[in-house]
Amino acid sequence: MTLNTQKEDFSLAYINAVTSSVGYSLQTATRRLDDSGIDATITVPGKINSKRLPRFDVQIKSTSQDSLKDELIKYRLKAKNYNELRSEDPFVPQLLIVVLLPADVDDWLSQTEESLCIKRCAYWLSLRGKPPLDDQATITIEIPRQNIFSPNALRTIMERIAAQEVL
Repeated sequence: MTLNTQKEDFSLAYINAVTSSVGYSLQTATRRLDDSGIDATITVPGKINSKRLPRFDVQIKSTSQDSLKDELIKYRLKAKNYNELRSEDPFVPQLLIVVLLPADVDDWLSQTEESLCIKRCAYWLSLRGKPPLDDQATITIEIPRQNIFSPNALRTIMERIAAQEVL
């Protein structure tokens, strides 16, 4: 298995852990959706207020950054991915989730009889309505460190989607 495949699998496991901890569903995308920039869909199996099955699509990326000095996570995103995520009126909301991993694979998690600890953190960002790129192959996006993809954040995101707020 390549390191990139390991990162993809580990990132999906991280997001699955957060999603399942609040009782939501994570469905990985088919190859055709993956080619369109959707890696997975997160759905509430039921209702939030009167809205049935609120959901959003995610594109998942991962990177290794040894230190977090700034209040922003900087990630270099391909123009194709950026343009797919910046749609002003998607049918289903779309978010980018970037999972930060330690550089050394052996440091990604630790386990005891009491706990399984996944190292580092994931952050989310909506690029909805951002300006188009001018002949760039990539763009460095900035994600506020407060946008941690946590169980509480996921609940809040779903409540906002159910209320039809723009993310």
